Amino acid sequence: MRLDFHTHGKLAKKLPFSAVYTDWLFGEARRAGLDALCLTEHFNTLHFDQLYGHLASVSRRLGDTLELPNGLRIFPGMETDVAEGGHILSIGPLEAILELNRRLEPHREKGQFLPFASLMDLFDQYPVLVGCGHPYRPGGHVPQLPLQQLQRLDFLDLNGKDLAMDPDRTRTLTCGLGQQLGIPVVSGSDTHQAMQYGCVTTVLERSCDSLSALKAEMAAGRYEICLSDSAAVQVRAARLIKRSLKEIHALGGDYVSVLIRGAGA
Repeated sequence: MRLDFHTHGKLAKKLPFSAVYTDWLFGEARRAGLDALCLTEHFNTLHFDQLYGHLASVSRRLGDTLELPNGLRIFPGMETDVAEGGHILSIGPLEAILELNRRLEPHREKGQFLPFASLMDLFDQYPVLVGCGHPYRPGGHVPQLPLQQLQRLDFLDLNGKDLAMDPDRTRTLTCGLGQQLGIPVVSGSDTHQAMQYGCVTTVLERSCDSLSALKAEMAAGRYEICLSDSAAVQVRAARLIKRSLKEIHALGGDYVSVLIRGAGA
């Protein structure tokens, strides 16, 4: 099973939700060869509930996943900022993710983010897998936290954006921390835009549709991380496209129509 552990369903967190864009995005994910993805949408994105409400309406429940008509399985999740600086990924059943998101509502703005320990205390109350996203990206300080706190994590994210920019440093530091903590290191593209799908994937030996099965495969190390030869180009292109589409929106244009029309040309 080819899985992407870190993805987004919107172009940017301050833009309105677009069902057309999200449907197109996940169609592109399937065409890029993905069997499944973890939708780790920003916890403070605009219209978080609408995004998941739409996905629930167009999918069928398969274990802990939402399976789209094209066969793509989505593990619900979110990406949460912590007060120390850094992003924490959580993956779990849809109801748990939605309830967690509601409980985090008072902490969505900078200056109100929960400290790592408090966030982990909250996550401990739910059946979720918890990891650190791109732990060594500038501005993140999670690796500097006390060891006993870091050992509460279930996995680390070997992030596609960071691999594209500095693969040696990203691998050395992230895998080194994983070994120190004794937890799996898996990979995610961190994409908001379809060009980035497939830049890095986690290929599991067995197909999973439950959180328990996914956790077991990760713990047993029955997977490999595959970095595309074109990862750097994909990440740069996706960044440029994202910036251009956001500018279209800022100028009052319909970036979704521009993108979809261009993709079909």
